[in-house]
Amino acid sequence: MWYFLLVLPFAGLLYPPLYAREHPELFGFPFFYWYQFAWVFVAALLTGFVYRATRRRE
Repeated sequence: MWYFLLVLPFAGLLYPPLYAREHPELFGFPFFYWYQFAWVFVAALLTGFVYRATRRRE
């Protein structure tokens, strides 16, 4: 069941017209770039969370 969380990064980046724009900017970077970069961290956090939630206890 926890594995469904791993679909979120895919779904968040699935439709580029949703985030393919220049404004708003963050630290001089257009929205397109920082949106994708934010998903790198979100995906890493979700992967770690799913790993810890599903690993077998020894």
